[in-house]
Amino acid sequence: MAEGGAEGGGRQRLDRFLFFSRAVKSRTLAQKMIAAGLVRVNSSRTLDVDHKVGAGDVLTMTLHERLLVWRIVSAGTRRGPASEAQGLYEDLSPPPLPRAEEPPLFARRDPGSGRPTKKDRRAIGRLQDEPEDGGGEAD
Repeated sequence: MAEGGAEGGGRQRLDRFLFFSRAVKSRTLAQKMIAAGLVRVNSSRTLDVDHKVGAGDVLTMTLHERLLVWRIVSAGTRRGPASEAQGLYEDLSPPPLPRAEEPPLFARRDPGSGRPTKKDRRAIGRLQDEPEDGGGEAD
């Protein structure tokens, strides 16, 4: 099952490395990401999923709206636990940009303002009905 003899320090396919390093959940997702042009190898964009990468190469990619820059330390031999996967690369990513203050989904209202409660609506209804019931002319 080993492709090209990718033991610890050799070169391996880019999609396999992304999968082994736990950047993505599956090789299919890695292939789609590469084909979409979201991955750069040594500052040049590659669209080849079978592009060979190895120790010393620098990957630049965007994942979940975050810029990641990884220097490959060694090629993996399997998709292991996260601690093992983190040993495959050195993270050179810049710190994430601070998120802009998002406006609240709903406008702030002072207590008692805005839409009336059911109790308030009934009281308003009683006030509006009083002039019609008791406010008629005498016969």
